[in-house]
Amino acid sequence: MNIDLKYGDSQFVLSIPEKAEATVLQPASLPILNNMRNALDHALRNPYGCESFEEQVRQIAPKRVSIAVPDETRSIPVKSLLTILLDRLLAAFPGFDSSELTLVIGGGLHPPVNQEGQNRLIPMDKAPGYRVVVHDAARSRMIDFGVTRRGTPVWINADFAEAEFKIVIGQIDPHQFVGFTGGAKGVVIGCAATGSIEHNHSLMFDDKAQVGRIDGNPVREDMNEAGEMVQIDLAVNIVLDANLNVVRVLAGEPTAVLKEGAKTCASLDGIAIEDKFDIVAASCGGYPKDISLYQAQKGLNLASQAVKHGGKILLMAACSQGVGDDIYFDYVSRFSTPEEVVKDFKRLGFKMGAHKAYLFGRTLIDYDVAIFSDLDPGILKKCHLKAAHPTRIMKKWVEELKGRPRVAVITNANTTYFYQKRT
Repeated sequence: MNIDLKYGDSQFVLSIPEKAEATVLQPASLPILNNMRNALDHALRNPYGCESFEEQVRQIAPKRVSIAVPDETRSIPVKSLLTILLDRLLAAFPGFDSSELTLVIGGGLHPPVNQEGQNRLIPMDKAPGYRVVVHDAARSRMIDFGVTRRGTPVWINADFAEAEFKIVIGQIDPHQFVGFTGGAKGVVIGCAATGSIEHNHSLMFDDKAQVGRIDGNPVREDMNEAGEMVQIDLAVNIVLDANLNVVRVLAGEPTAVLKEGAKTCASLDGIAIEDKFDIVAASCGGYPKDISLYQAQKGLNLASQAVKHGGKILLMAACSQGVGDDIYFDYVSRFSTPEEVVKDFKRLGFKMGAHKAYLFGRTLIDYDVAIFSDLDPGILKKCHLKAAHPTRIMKKWVEELKGRPRVAVITNANTTYFYQKRT
């Protein structure tokens, strides 16, 4: 069996030996929304959990408006969404002074985007005079909103937080310990201080911090609470299919938008399986899902849900931007084995960046993992990963197993998750 899998911005043909019983696990499909303007206009007129966009603008009559958008590690059409949203804002509030509009590019702890990145994200010609701010979790001026019930300090970028009308644009996507992205996340993580992000993410040690879970998930519930404290007025969230086409646009109160959009996302990306597989071959889903090793870890984590304990996982991730995080690489390089990483991380407590080494380590301890990547094999070895050619390692693994091994091929591992089929 041969199957085309996304790899970076191209394709790779993976060959599965005839001896194996191969199954392709891929997301479902929904109708594509070809007219973004109509879809967003409808969402703004019919929001979840709040008044329509125009009614909110009329009631608040804001002097200052802020809009938080994600950086380029997310696949959503930020520039198109902003263009439509700014048109609606200026039409609903014709007296608004565009110099009081601030667009904040919130990348959390990612490196701040450069000018070229800003130009790709922001429609510079739509509202002359507005400000563009690139969030820096360590250096930006912050506003203190207090502490959540779970102890997370809520420090948010002041350029976003000081506005009278606050909007966040984001994507609802499965997340390995947040449950689903979206809602307030683009602000309370994307535009937050380092300490805020690290404390929230430290809640991932809880057994209920699982992909596909919102209710009872401490990480997700903590984000929702922080969003309420910041008083975000409007969330605009989209859901993408496996080919990065928009299948749903939602607007409204952040938590209400999240809950509604997560239903759509689960119907696309959640796959029920009866039995786990001997071998899994997983493509992260191509660029930008496999833009770096740091991002590709998500695919490894989710793919592990479909393989037997002690089974074999082949991860395909081009990693065009390398490892993707110096803190992660410096930390993981200090140790000789994944077991040492996991032990040390639990001893020291949560640290952003280093947490990726811990997440990698958990999987590497329980499974036999190989990776196909453009990264130098020596770099991968420092990360406790072994480089392998997909067809050759697949042939070797299949030949080593007795009988007819069951192989799963996952086409979009960074966003596809698995659960036990109910009988």
